[in-house]
Amino acid sequence: MTTAIWGIDLGGTKIEGIILPSLTNPQPLFRKRIATEAEKGYRHIVAQIVLLVNQMIGESGLRPKRIGIGTPGVLDPVLQTMKNCNSTALNGNPLKTDLEKELGIPVVLANDANCFALAETHWGAIKQEVPDARLVFGIIMGTGVGGGIVHNGQIWNGKHGIAGEWGHIFLDESGGPCYCGRSGCVETVLSGPSLQRYYFSLCQQEKTLKQIVELAEAGEAAAVATMERLHMFFGKAVSILTNLLDPDAIVVGGGVGNIASIYTRGRASLEKFIFNNRLDTPVLSPSLGDSAGVFGAAALVADQN
Repeated sequence: MTTAIWGIDLGGTKIEGIILPSLTNPQPLFRKRIATEAEKGYRHIVAQIVLLVNQMIGESGLRPKRIGIGTPGVLDPVLQTMKNCNSTALNGNPLKTDLEKELGIPVVLANDANCFALAETHWGAIKQEVPDARLVFGIIMGTGVGGGIVHNGQIWNGKHGIAGEWGHIFLDESGGPCYCGRSGCVETVLSGPSLQRYYFSLCQQEKTLKQIVELAEAGEAAAVATMERLHMFFGKAVSILTNLLDPDAIVVGGGVGNIASIYTRGRASLEKFIFNNRLDTPVLSPSLGDSAGVFGAAALVADQN
């Protein structure tokens, strides 16, 4: 019998674990969540991951040979320490080394955007709509903006471990300062909070992104302008990826990715900006929802069991 594959999705507020029979059978054998309690620091986060794995072993009766872990940042391939994590307690720490020492088994790390792209490729929207896709770009547009590249069913990490990090490509100076120390990054223009700030700058009213979308549908001027900004800059930003990678499919996740007009007016904007006379690349909404991260983490070790 094929060894089951284990995945852990490390989030800022919760850690979720899953056990799947195999890459071809994604029906969970076991699934469990516990709190991250990240405010207690790095060592506590490590202890919580170990606690979850031990609970999974005890309650499922199974034992992993290795575990895939999705993280809110990346492992530096040279220094072997975490970087670019919005859960800042992880930055600069040897998470892979520490977990392998505590668990006594190999672990494979990848950032959450890569896990999202991998899961949607193997089991989600890409599998359903473009099953022969060789190169997939997975976009996350939510509180932050990130992305992941899947080539021939596997994550492409790149030399520095940052492949797919389009959220910190320069897009437009109007986005203003970014937490990364630069200005005008894609994230400062297309993230949910950035769109809300733009709306506020037009009418001095604070609204959630969902409310802004609803107001735009009703014709409210500031909301319409905010959505026009989203559509235009989505096309401009994704055209950079499309010109560079020319992917077979693009899948868009995160809260901003839930906006239906991304797939019509946003796609039309992309068609306008790419260096081609048409756009054949499908731009898809995800089908796995919140499950994508933990499923993708399990997929990290599917070819290693």
